[in-house]
Amino acid sequence: MRPNRGLHAGLMVLPLAVFALLAVILYFRLFGGDPSTIPSALIGKTVPEFSLDALSGLVDDNNVPVPGFSSDDLDEGRVTIVNVWASWCVPCRAEHPVLVALGSETGLPIYGINYKDNPENARRFLGQLGNPFQAVGVDPDGRASIDWGLYGVPETFIVAGDGTIAFKFVGPMTGEIVENIILPEIERAGRR
Repeated sequence: MRPNRGLHAGLMVLPLAVFALLAVILYFRLFGGDPSTIPSALIGKTVPEFSLDALSGLVDDNNVPVPGFSSDDLDEGRVTIVNVWASWCVPCRAEHPVLVALGSETGLPIYGINYKDNPENARRFLGQLGNPFQAVGVDPDGRASIDWGLYGVPETFIVAGDGTIAFKFVGPMTGEIVENIILPEIERAGRR
C-alpha cells in the first residue's frame, strides 16, 4: 500500500506554519503599541518596602547634604513623584529638563532613585543639569528598582498620598507627555 503523499507533505509543512504563526505573534507583542503603556501589577498597591542611602557627596544649593529616602517618606498625605534614572542613560539626559520643569511647575516633591550608577558620574550629571530631587537614593545593585517593577530607565511613578502607586510611565517624558498624561494622572492621584 502506498502512503498518502498529500498527508505526508502536509505534516512536513505543519511545524513551519506553527513556527511562522508564533513568530508573528511574538513580533506584535514585542514591537506593537506604545511601550510607555506597559501595565504594572503594582498600580493601586502600596509602594514596596525599601530604604536607600543618600548619594554620597550630593549637596543642595545651600551646601546641605541631599538625603536618601525610604518607603516611609512616600505616604505622608501628599502626592509624590519617584523617578528612576542613571547618568549613563541617554534618554534620562533628554528627559531631565522636563523633570526639572515638572518640579518647578507643580511644586510636588520628586524623589530620585539612582539606578546602578557610579556616584561620581551621578553627582556630575545633577551638577550639570540641575537637581529636581528632594531626595536621591542610590540603588547600586538594582534590588529596590526591581521591587518597583522596573523595566528600564527612565521610569516615573506617581505615588498617591496614602503611599500607593497611582501611575507608572515607562520611558523619557517630554513636555507633551507631561501636559497630556502626567499632569492629569497627578490630579487623579490627588483625589484619592
